[in-house]
Amino acid sequence: MSVLAVLRRVRAYGGHFLLLAVLTLVTALLVTGVPRIADRLSGQGLREQFADLPGPRRDVLYTRPAEPQPPGTPAVAAGQRAGLDSLLAGMPAPVREVVGERWYTAETQFGRLTGPELTPDEGLIDLSLRTMTGLREAATLVDGRWPGEGADRAAPVETALAEPVARQLGLRAGSRLRLALRTPDGRDYAATTVAVVGLFRPVDPEGGAWDALPSALRLTPPVGDGQPFLMVGMTDEASFDDRAAAGWAVGFGWRYRIDPGRLTPARLDALVDGLAQLDRERPAGLLLAQGVDIPLRQYADSLAAARTLLTVIAAGVLATLAGLTVLAARLAVRRRRDEYLLLRARGGSVTDVVRRGLAESLLVVPAAAVAGWLLGGLLPADPLGDGTPGAASRLTVLAGVLATLALPVAVLTGQRDGGGRSDLLRARSGAGRLTVEVTVVGLAALAAFLLRRRGLVLGGEVDPLLVSVPVLLAVAAALVSLRAYPWPLRLFSRLAARARGAVAFLGTARAGRAGVAAPLVVVVLAIATAAFCGVVAVGIEDGRDRAAARTVPADALVSGDRFAPDTATELAGLPGVRAVTPVLATAGQRLYADADGRPGGAGEAYVLLVEPAGFAEVARRSGLDLAVPAALRAGGDVAALPALVSPDFAAALADAQLADGAGRRPGWVDVQGNRLPFRVAGTAEEFPLIPGGTGRFLVLPWPGLPAGAPHPLAPTGFLLAAGDATVDPAALRRVAEEGQTRYQTSGAVTGGKRPLPPQVTTWAAERERLGGSGVNGLLVFGFATGAAGGGLLGLLALAFAVLAGARGRGQVLSRLRTMGLSRRQWRGLLLVELTPLVVISVLTGAVVGALLPVLLNPVLGLSAFTGGAPVTVRFEPGLVAGVLGLALLALAFAVAVEAVNNRRMRLGEVLRLGEES
Repeated sequence: MSVLAVLRRVRAYGGHFLLLAVLTLVTALLVTGVPRIADRLSGQGLREQFADLPGPRRDVLYTRPAEPQPPGTPAVAAGQRAGLDSLLAGMPAPVREVVGERWYTAETQFGRLTGPELTPDEGLIDLSLRTMTGLREAATLVDGRWPGEGADRAAPVETALAEPVARQLGLRAGSRLRLALRTPDGRDYAATTVAVVGLFRPVDPEGGAWDALPSALRLTPPVGDGQPFLMVGMTDEASFDDRAAAGWAVGFGWRYRIDPGRLTPARLDALVDGLAQLDRERPAGLLLAQGVDIPLRQYADSLAAARTLLTVIAAGVLATLAGLTVLAARLAVRRRRDEYLLLRARGGSVTDVVRRGLAESLLVVPAAAVAGWLLGGLLPADPLGDGTPGAASRLTVLAGVLATLALPVAVLTGQRDGGGRSDLLRARSGAGRLTVEVTVVGLAALAAFLLRRRGLVLGGEVDPLLVSVPVLLAVAAALVSLRAYPWPLRLFSRLAARARGAVAFLGTARAGRAGVAAPLVVVVLAIATAAFCGVVAVGIEDGRDRAAARTVPADALVSGDRFAPDTATELAGLPGVRAVTPVLATAGQRLYADADGRPGGAGEAYVLLVEPAGFAEVARRSGLDLAVPAALRAGGDVAALPALVSPDFAAALADAQLADGAGRRPGWVDVQGNRLPFRVAGTAEEFPLIPGGTGRFLVLPWPGLPAGAPHPLAPTGFLLAAGDATVDPAALRRVAEEGQTRYQTSGAVTGGKRPLPPQVTTWAAERERLGGSGVNGLLVFGFATGAAGGGLLGLLALAFAVLAGARGRGQVLSRLRTMGLSRRQWRGLLLVELTPLVVISVLTGAVVGALLPVLLNPVLGLSAFTGGAPVTVRFEPGLVAGVLGLALLALAFAVAVEAVNNRRMRLGEVLRLGEES
């Protein structure tokens, strides 16, 4: 057969080949482009999430503790600075490649600083001398000169101070101070003169050069009463070497900052392994501190879960495209049935007919696959990723080969089905179809069971079982529903036969005998993919809402050390605040068994005190669906407070004979010096404000302590409700800090550590943090692609289902029109016939898509997207409305396709077409 003859046949049936080419192009485009976009989004998310971390969280820090250097050690600072390069060279390659900035610091031990310009009311001041790399690039001199630049040294030690520190202490360039060190045995070294020769201002106060602790840009406040302020002065290497030679203890630090711009998802595992190797191969005498691996592992876990979810979605979309390609090939073969029969009648063999179909397919489909591959290659990829062009090419070739074989295989099966004789086809297909359907249903059930029992290893290669289970379940559900739905239609047809009018009877009778199983299976698969995306997306959003409410069960949470009692009133008086309730949280509290203080054997617990009524009011005004358990609403009776405990802790309490009951004594816990007896009134897996992963916790109602209580309970935080109003977090922080300071200075506390500033966390900020995680862009892309692709492909498959029986319906319509059927009755007949097919396929797909997350939830790891909160699937009214809307849209689309197809056929042509199933 010549190429020109093949070209003529392709041109004659251009519509069918165009459809095959478009489906092949879209398949190749998805196979090539989706991984590129996924890599770009995952890389972008990784770098953005890592860049949002504070600078010290991205550091790898080597330190050598401060100690005296051996006598006669020359050039101490310069010699140790060389370690900045040697340590980097000794790092594993994955770590070395992502290191950006690096700094070397050397500093002396702290000594007591005195001088005429330091007044006693400023408190005690301790000074450490530091030299570092990149000082003159990171700071601008505003007064004086840098240490070591003068022709004559002004003092044994020259130093430059940050301008804010100098102004705060009343120092200037030219100030001379006295620095004395005290040894552990109480001896003082000879006093050393320190000359302030310059003041500097940082170019970027947030730059990494200033992240060393303690900071050189500010005074570090005392950690307790009677303790000194700490300050750092910058000096030159010569002065530092002089102090080391004088016997001062000196320490060194080498800090390497991971550059977010160099991170790629493909090398995450290698980077985490390299960081673990750093600790194993740490040089002797050095300490290593790094927390880089923790956010990297968290992102790797969420990325693995996201890729697994994207694999499930892609499997559904690609399986739908494969089904559409098969349907397009079958439709083309059906429309050319007379041509193939004529070829066989003229002596052509089955091989000749198949060869003709293969030649026509080779002329169109491979070119479409190449075009899709080229278009997919134009989509943006991760600029730092190494890409997988080989894998994309292999998948594109596979998709092109399968699409190319679709037409000749359809020709072959059409010839073996009796040459188009419907009587032979129906006689043969009953038992064979039933066998295939039973096999598919059995395989789906077995695969689902094995997946649930075996589980899934996230982050590995594509799991064939995971990919096959959703597709098999959707196909199995479609086959079962298509087997079942004709029975009620036949019953309804019998009832309609007794009524007046033929529209209902004819429509239900034809719908019950429709042989369009293959197209509707593809419709179910497409709709199931779209519904799966919608249900999982809603479940993740709901899980994030619950996770945010667990952390901040109000519009805002103020947390700190301890606050004065009147802080709640001050907070309630701020604009926008509608309700305030105090909370008291303390970790690691031990329970006691009796008045003698003997431990109960139940271990330690996280203790939380709340006001049940106030807690419920704040949650209600904040618009959160949080209910206070009945166990806590019994009130705060100091005789025995009702306690809500975790199940593990309840079991430990029962074993320790602490739970209230027959023959058991109530336990008690010490909270801020107050003995609070309690009894177990209920258990709960979690409770708001309890940190995630806390295995043992105890929630008590705020007790009404008697007037003579040894220590009035001081709240450690407040929950605030704002309703529709907005609250200024800065104002909350200011009032909270004042309340914390009042408590510290009211005489209730003497000495001890200075508390950290209070923190203000809003529900909206916590929700945004959970929703703005690094893989969120990848999730949105996957859900949008799956939902849109599933919906559009489902409508296309529905069009195939309508066209599959269009010619038979046209013949019936033509005969009925000659018998007096009106156009209005024809529309009603068409609607009655198509409605059951459309509704059953859409509803079956929606139900399968909604149940798939329930089945796959244990193996998908969806909690990685919700801050650890479990993802639950429930039927939202919006989803139900969406499914019904999709069914109406699909029905309207099916009617429109049928109407357009009927207009292309004239009445006489349809009557001369002959019988065809």
